[in-house]
Amino acid sequence: MRLLIVEDDPVLQDGLRVGLGLAGFSSEVVESLADARAALAAGGFDGVVLDVMLPDGSGLDLLAEWRAAGVALPVLVLTARDQVAERIAGLDRGADDYLGKPFDLEELAARLRAILRRAEGRAAPALEWNGLILDPARMAGRLRGEALGFSHREFTILHALMERPGAILGKPALEERLYGWQEEVESNTVEVHIHKLRGKLGAAFIETVRGAGYRLAAP
Repeated sequence: MRLLIVEDDPVLQDGLRVGLGLAGFSSEVVESLADARAALAAGGFDGVVLDVMLPDGSGLDLLAEWRAAGVALPVLVLTARDQVAERIAGLDRGADDYLGKPFDLEELAARLRAILRRAEGRAAPALEWNGLILDPARMAGRLRGEALGFSHREFTILHALMERPGAILGKPALEERLYGWQEEVESNTVEVHIHKLRGKLGAAFIETVRGAGYRLAAP
């Protein structure tokens, strides 16, 4: 799950990137409305964490702009302005959730999982396919009763495939989930982690579609 974080506090930027990374999210951080507009136009995000007080204006104005343009991406507003009237204003301008600072990282991660789950049209917290139950909160799974653990990158790839079972995801799409804009992409990372996942799930669980990418095998 790839997030756009719009936050101008450098300390909080690092804390969010690292903390949400440990919870299974990959993040891109920008610190202004202008950069947020450019990042969203580039695409590839599943959700947004949005501060209100930014150097070039209000995050709520940006949110209203996005909603007026038909942008349906889930947005969680994260701000020190946490009075009841401000929370109401944020929700009425299009926020999916609103969390005041200071906050607990585990609660933030749980709220993000909830709004992203709703955006996917799911009610259940776990993803299921072909005997595998994947728990995003724990970055773990069970395959026909056997407990499985995954590295961060293994989980990221598997989660992306299980979000769209049966769909083919190309290597660039998976690399986008694994890496940020500023990170150097290693040429064989996807292949290495697909190989590791097959070792845990069975060789036939993930199919290679030659020239196109990967997909989960039909049950």
